[in-house]
Amino acid sequence: MDLLGALEALRRPLDRELFPLAIGEAAADRRALRELTGQLDDYLLPRLRAIDAPLLAVVGGSTGAGKSTLVNSLVGADVAEPGVLRPTTLTPTLVVNPADRSWFMGQNVLPGLSRATGEGPGALRVVTSDAVGAGLALLDAPDIDSVVTANRELAAQLLAAADLWLFVTTAARYADEVPWSFLRSARERSTALAVVLDRVSREAIEPVARDLNRLLDENGLDGTRLFTVPEAALPDEKARLPEEYVRPIASWLNGLAEDAAERARVVRQTLSGALDSLETRVPALATAVARQQAGFDGLRAIVANAYAGGLADFDGGMRDGSLLRGEVLARWQDFIGTGDLMRTLESRVGWLRDRIVGFFTGRMPETQLKEALESGVESLIRGAADGSAERALEGWSAAPGGAGLLDRLGAVESARLGRASPDLGRRAEAAVRGWQEFVLDLVRDEGAERRTAARVASFGVNGAGLLLMLGVFASTGGLTGIEVGIAGGTSVLSQKVLEAVFGDQAVRTLTVTAREDLRERVRVLLAEEAARFDALLESAEPPKGTAEQLDEALAEIRAQRARRADLPAPTVEPALPPGAWQSAATMELPVQSGAEEEGR
Repeated sequence: MDLLGALEALRRPLDRELFPLAIGEAAADRRALRELTGQLDDYLLPRLRAIDAPLLAVVGGSTGAGKSTLVNSLVGADVAEPGVLRPTTLTPTLVVNPADRSWFMGQNVLPGLSRATGEGPGALRVVTSDAVGAGLALLDAPDIDSVVTANRELAAQLLAAADLWLFVTTAARYADEVPWSFLRSARERSTALAVVLDRVSREAIEPVARDLNRLLDENGLDGTRLFTVPEAALPDEKARLPEEYVRPIASWLNGLAEDAAERARVVRQTLSGALDSLETRVPALATAVARQQAGFDGLRAIVANAYAGGLADFDGGMRDGSLLRGEVLARWQDFIGTGDLMRTLESRVGWLRDRIVGFFTGRMPETQLKEALESGVESLIRGAADGSAERALEGWSAAPGGAGLLDRLGAVESARLGRASPDLGRRAEAAVRGWQEFVLDLVRDEGAERRTAARVASFGVNGAGLLLMLGVFASTGGLTGIEVGIAGGTSVLSQKVLEAVFGDQAVRTLTVTAREDLRERVRVLLAEEAARFDALLESAEPPKGTAEQLDEALAEIRAQRARRADLPAPTVEPALPPGAWQSAATMELPVQSGAEEEGR
């Protein structure tokens, strides 16, 4: 792998939405992602693919600084559109030598912007002029402090794509904070830079230039080339500056165009600075991605805990005797009548067995008890599922990032998410019937032995199976008064009769096996319910390992730079060792009020 391949490996994970959750400074993280992706696409990758390609100089600056007038004056033609209305530069204009036109008309530079060559609107208008030397192009960018957000963002994008900044300010605006935020970013990224002090009266040139040089020194930009352009009385806004006013700038630019070695030095300076900036920007981005992953893990844990609680609720419902209420209790009450049965149970087991045999051989249809039991288990499952969904929804609403995810889902869908699935009843019915068949198979297999075959036959497989199903719900917690006697009689009665048929140890084994099978079927149902929440997370979640990918790509970039003799090694220390992420500052687009951004 070479340096280009390492940068392409860094670029690949950035094509996804990495910050879907409103966690931490998500808006700043998204902006940092856009800026890094833009610089890779617009500058680093194209420049590395063609290191000797023409140099791109972007003319940038504040509202009313005279950028378009300066470009027109340097070219000697009305290629850009100056004016009194702000913002003026709506469509950036790229002025190139005819020999370089094909290079800039392709997708080599700023591939995300479409091209236009006429007077109509286009994302990037390309104009040819012999006044611009081959090997150099001038790009008139929108205002960095435009009242239009899209213009500010485009200005930042174009400056990030430049090999060289020709930064224009005025005697009235040179100390403003907005331009300095960009100039400091140029320092941090070692971008090649020249500053034009425009529209300054002749008597103020010396003191203002001296003060501007002082500010440049204080901000770490000492040695920056500074040009001054005197105030000129122009007949209208579209007039060009006198040739002698811009001759020093034109001569310097022409010298760059003619000197391939100097162009290469400028390119390598800016390229190295952009690569250096990755040492802080990529770890900061990896930290933010890891924070998102932790947010998703937290939301996933909330769901897992909610549905684990639902399974615990079902376990409690199996053991507390509550299932023996209602219809199941009524079916048994028809047979038992009162709790008197329990008091005679030990001395009259033979008589009880006869009554049970009669119960299952025609005096009372066994189907009624089976259906009542099935309905009770289904209700227990639905209650567990509803409770789990409600807990999961409440947990997400209170968790970092969860509320925003639910907002994106919408109120109606969120409300549906807080209840069991509409088809849970059908699936629960199938699961309970499957369990009942499993219990009957258990009884059938156990009754296949010679010693129990006759006794099982006297009850019938269905009868013995129903007794085993009742034995699964053997505890009496949660019942009171007469219910304890009746429900307790139900479970103990089934236990005693089954012991008489299969023996003590076999009954215990059969009961545990039947209970665990039902529990597993319910666990699967609840897992399917939880999958609704998990599917939402999976649809929004960045691929796992993205933070590690970014870290590994940066390490490879660092290694490849060390092998390149034509590019200096990193001039900034790595922010952190591989795998240890922390927040890092990112360049923000400044925003000013409309009143502050009025032109002169």
